[in-house]
Amino acid sequence: MSVVSEIALSKKSAAAEPIPLLVKLSILFTLLLIFCTIFAQWIMPYPVTGTDLLNRFAPPVLFGGNWAHPFGTDNLGRDMLSLVLRAVQVSFVIAFIGTIGGAIAGTILGLIAAWSGGIIDDIIGIFVDFQATMPFLVLALALLAVLPNANMTLFIIIMCIYGWERYTRLARSVALAAKESTFVQALAVTGTPSWRIYSLHILPNAMGVLLVNMSLNFPATILAETSLNFLGIGIQPPDTSLGVLMGIGRNHIYNAPWLALIPGLIILLATLSVSIIGDWLRDKIDQN
Repeated sequence: MSVVSEIALSKKSAAAEPIPLLVKLSILFTLLLIFCTIFAQWIMPYPVTGTDLLNRFAPPVLFGGNWAHPFGTDNLGRDMLSLVLRAVQVSFVIAFIGTIGGAIAGTILGLIAAWSGGIIDDIIGIFVDFQATMPFLVLALALLAVLPNANMTLFIIIMCIYGWERYTRLARSVALAAKESTFVQALAVTGTPSWRIYSLHILPNAMGVLLVNMSLNFPATILAETSLNFLGIGIQPPDTSLGVLMGIGRNHIYNAPWLALIPGLIILLATLSVSIIGDWLRDKIDQN
């Protein structure tokens, strides 16, 4: 059997490998969260602003409560299931847009650095090193303290800053390696514009690596978002997020532990599920 046939058979067997059970469960849970994010407004049993002070701290079903409030109620008598659905929607939208925005900005800067070289490459490298050494929470706190009228849009823009330098480094390294390939050099000799080479030939080759990095960076973005909201400097009431719910729940951890336990468990399972999927995708790309 030839070497080419062996490589083809190994790729075929790798592609035919069944998806592990843990990955399947992670995909199902992620799809459930995506469904809740899209349809939260229609499946909420109660308005998130609806309060019932006579029914404060009602326990969830697993703690002896009733099915009128499956997840119980909070300190204002609001239905926790409705709050959790809205919190998942807000947290996932912020994390998704933040991850996509950081990936796009970082990839563009990485390609520009590889394309231009020289002083432009050095300047972008300085910003990358600065971002890598500056703790994100410190930077976010500074921006939220300096910029007035903090709102959802500003918070999403701040989340786009998180992790962009990783995409810049990845895109730059892939582009520099591709520039040395015979194919790209042949295109340059034939007069193909640089923007066309980078957008149609180099970028598609880097998409696999960038997508895997996005799947691994997404959980970190969720944690960064929830950390800021937990500190009370992100989303403000009456709106909510998973971090906001945990911030409220910490004040009632002894008499109503479900207020912090439920959003904390969702954050744990969400980040774990996306990380498992990202690791599985990385292994599949490495095999191919």
